[in-house]
Amino acid sequence: MSKKVILACVDCGSRNYSTVSKETQTKRLELKKFCKTCTTQTLHRETK
Repeated sequence: MSKKVILACVDCGSRNYSTVSKETQTKRLELKKFCKTCTTQTLHRETK
């Protein structure tokens, strides 16, 4: 099974992306993505 998760920018906190994550994953998903607010590539983490 997979579940839909929202990714939020670490710097500004804006929620820019959504993706699909596996249910068995225990750690929060972290991806380096482009943030429209910061206008740079920053780390985005899975939110609750």
